[in-house]
Amino acid sequence: MKKLIIASIFLAYITNYAQQEDPLLTHDIENQKEWVNSIMKNLTLDQKIGQLFMIQAYSNKDKKHTNFIKKMIKKHHIGGLIFMQGTPEKQVQLTNIYQLKSKTPLLIGFDGEWGLDMRLKNAFRYPWNMTLGAVQKGVLIEQFGKQLGEHCKRIGIHINFAPVVDINTNPKNPIIGNRSFGENKYNVAKKAIAFTKGMQSMGVLANAKHFPGHGDTSTDSHKTLPFLDFNLKRLDSIELYPYRQLFDSDLASVMIAHLNVPSLEPKKGVPTSISYKVVTELLKEKMNFNGLIFTDALNMKGAANYAKPGDIDLAAFLAGNDMLLIPEDVKEAVKKIKNALKNNLISEARLNQSVQKILKAKYLVGLNNFKPIKETEIRSDIITSKDKLLYRSLMKEAITLVKNDNVTLPIRDLAKAKIAYVKLGDSDHLSFMNTLKKYAQVDIISDKNLTGLLQKLKPYNTVIIGYHKSNKTPWKRFKMSEEELVWLQEISKGHKVILDVFASPYTLLDINDFSTIDAVLVSYQNSKVSQEISAQMIFGALETKGKLPVSIKNIFPEGTGITTSNLLRLSYSIPEAVDMDSKLLTKIDAVTKMVVDSTMAPGGQVLVARYGKVIYHKSFGYHTYNKKQKVKVTDLYDLASVTKILGGLPLIMKSEEMGLFNLNTRLGDLLPYLKGTNKDTITIKQALSHTGKIKPWIPYYLETIDTITKTPFNKYYSKVKSKDSSIKVAEDLYLINSYTDSIYKKIAEAPQRSEAGYKYSGLIFYLFKKYIKDTYHKEMDYLNNENFYKPLGATSLTYNPLKKFSKSEIVPSEIDDYYRNQTLQGHVHDMGAAMMNGVSGNAGLFANSNDIAKMMQMYLQAGYYGGKRYFEPKTIHKFNYRYYEKDSIRRGLGFDKPQLNPEDKASSKYATANSFGHSGFTGTYTWADPDTGLLYVFLSNRVYPTMANNKLGEQDIRTNILDLIYEAIIE
Repeated sequence: MKKLIIASIFLAYITNYAQQEDPLLTHDIENQKEWVNSIMKNLTLDQKIGQLFMIQAYSNKDKKHTNFIKKMIKKHHIGGLIFMQGTPEKQVQLTNIYQLKSKTPLLIGFDGEWGLDMRLKNAFRYPWNMTLGAVQKGVLIEQFGKQLGEHCKRIGIHINFAPVVDINTNPKNPIIGNRSFGENKYNVAKKAIAFTKGMQSMGVLANAKHFPGHGDTSTDSHKTLPFLDFNLKRLDSIELYPYRQLFDSDLASVMIAHLNVPSLEPKKGVPTSISYKVVTELLKEKMNFNGLIFTDALNMKGAANYAKPGDIDLAAFLAGNDMLLIPEDVKEAVKKIKNALKNNLISEARLNQSVQKILKAKYLVGLNNFKPIKETEIRSDIITSKDKLLYRSLMKEAITLVKNDNVTLPIRDLAKAKIAYVKLGDSDHLSFMNTLKKYAQVDIISDKNLTGLLQKLKPYNTVIIGYHKSNKTPWKRFKMSEEELVWLQEISKGHKVILDVFASPYTLLDINDFSTIDAVLVSYQNSKVSQEISAQMIFGALETKGKLPVSIKNIFPEGTGITTSNLLRLSYSIPEAVDMDSKLLTKIDAVTKMVVDSTMAPGGQVLVARYGKVIYHKSFGYHTYNKKQKVKVTDLYDLASVTKILGGLPLIMKSEEMGLFNLNTRLGDLLPYLKGTNKDTITIKQALSHTGKIKPWIPYYLETIDTITKTPFNKYYSKVKSKDSSIKVAEDLYLINSYTDSIYKKIAEAPQRSEAGYKYSGLIFYLFKKYIKDTYHKEMDYLNNENFYKPLGATSLTYNPLKKFSKSEIVPSEIDDYYRNQTLQGHVHDMGAAMMNGVSGNAGLFANSNDIAKMMQMYLQAGYYGGKRYFEPKTIHKFNYRYYEKDSIRRGLGFDKPQLNPEDKASSKYATANSFGHSGFTGTYTWADPDTGLLYVFLSNRVYPTMANNKLGEQDIRTNILDLIYEAIIE
């Protein structure tokens, strides 16, 4: 009577299900049926029973284990193997061996919820389900399933025991947690369906687990039998929902969990995995599931504690399972099942039913025509640029902003921001920190005690707190310590705080007060990629798009997620993200190696970006040929004439945009002291396009030194700085202040070239330094820094870098034995710029490649960058235009342009007419192309130890690399 009451309640609450079509059928049903029947016809009873077992195999164990598996195949005719730990290469080798040993092809299973990395070394790892639960684009989850299917298929796996469809409504769940898509049944179902569709499209069977639902438990079924005291209405509404949806999407298999659910199985302590009511009555009959049914591992304590080996296997088969996963004793299990058949506890028809399903699944995955798996090039096939790109895409869509008071994120005003970083947690933070520093000066602040830390934080107005926990497994502890919780609250009381959690979103549960925390970002995992992407979001290079997959008390409900704006700052990705070939770009590595090996330059930096994404950024070689200090991507180089477009031109363009002059303004009108000279009537347009007949260069320094002994005259120089001699041309060498006027006088009096046409000259940029000072009453280094470099976050872009950076961060240029008689390191190489106190429009800037790219990207984006407009688009166009192209002059105004004569090599042969850039005497170069979105920076100190070495220029290395970059574009 009691059973009848339970059954009636059950029928009342469990939704009526449509009959699921057989998900194990192929398109060639008749061929499949013929193959299954032909196998069945030749199987003995022992061989049929053997098909029920999937035992665990390892590829990192010794020969003894291999022989054991061979024995199990030969003696007990097992139906499949589930591979555990090892490597992909070894697993493939063993799979080939075992398949050849087996009379009936083996169904190979695997636990790869987030990729082959879950079990195997040297394999690709995708994000955990909790992270994917935040992703709103279902197509990306399907793509993830597809990629994982490709990986599985490549190494001979036929069924991947994924996805986990447990709805994690219990934050204390010790075994599911990060393995769940979240607490929302609709979200879980959508993600599971997309994943299943993707993986099964590659011919790899999906497996939904852990039926009927392991999400709301606080115990681990590996260690004990979890208890779920829920009524049928709750189970049907929540736990079973994803399964119903998946059954309509051709899900191939289900795994039954070891759970104690009295509302489903009234017998005390009976695990769901061996419950007839759960497996047969609920799953097969009520829910009409026709796919393959697996037990969860039978060696887990949730099952093993209930009955002895053999007995538990028999009970599981009697319950309705098709395959018995990881039995403890196959020999004993076979014996028990044979006795049950003999005693009519099981019919042979029931046995045949499961064996036929198993064989159908084997046909479905192609085992009717098994061919040995290719044993070479495995790693390159399962760790691809496609995988790396997808991983980045998933993380970009997942990272979630749950709080953003006063639009704290993204950080906008870099000129005013004084940013500190404080690390909490016990795991790595290097990628996060390095990426933050690409955008602004961010100082790492730490102390052993809170008082000391708060004291050190006083000068800062913004504090980024990164909480970093282990990314090794999804089960690692994620909770903050009591001390960390106190530190977080105390720091946030006196500062604008951005908290970034590189751990489970459940980390936030222990934070009692969020009122003083201005922004909270959940980055889910502490991987290198999540750190990089999260840092980019903080500075507005990428938008935040994720939605919280679980609730954090009643403070941040499930589904919380604030979308930020994209400020169009440079972001950092991989070549395939912008349709470029990473393998082709590696040719740059060979060229830079040749540069060093051939003594063209001691070292350098190369940066490549496209569409605002930096996709190649490397340093090469050393500071000098003694090879004691390797070049870093953060090291500063003397830019030489690249200064013209990054130091002189910005202020010229801004002044023109403000209406202070126009392109036809004469130099005499701009600079009155040129009135009546041969420079008087030259227009700005002519001067900047190098058609004004201005002399190319004046070696001012020669008249200030003894040209025989190469020593400076005392009347011009002092070894100590004084009121009258404050122009520092090098270490312990100061030029008299009055000599600046001599330079302007020499330019004014210099004879003009007699021939018309184009001739490069830097003298106009000396003149503009004076114009800027006379007009704005401030030096151009100050104006550039305040108006461009600081707000851009280009902290290394600077004149006289020794005022801000240590000498070790600055790459030496030349060993000067003709003027200053010392190694130039942090003092401008250009003699004329040195005599202008290191600040000129023609030379004097130092920078690393990343900060040059910021200025160039701003130009590419028509004057806009980081949420700020620096120039009107028409201004950029006006100066990036060839006004004298009809005269075969390639130059714009200040900007260099691609060669018109194929014999020249100003740029790449592929460069478009709209592209622009400049080269520098010291071995520097930068180029940008609006039509292709390309941006390129090359830095070197080819003038070390002497400028007489110009092999770099003679072999067109800088523009040849640009050719390679264009060639790497995927059409």
